[in-house]
Amino acid sequence: MKVSVDPMVCEANAVCVGLAPEVFDLDDDDQLHILKPEVPAEEADRVRHAVRSCPKAALTLDE
Repeated sequence: MKVSVDPMVCEANAVCVGLAPEVFDLDDDDQLHILKPEVPAEEADRVRHAVRSCPKAALTLDE
């Protein structure tokens, strides 16, 4: 499973960071970084939840 972000859509609401901080991080400039683009199996459910919870639908999951 691979997760990606559309930086043109992302508003840095940090919902994903709160749900899966092992995978998502916001820097001091409010830019979202994906720490683990290839999502480990043990984090898959949290990442799916984060993708569904993104208020701007800026995250994409390729399973």
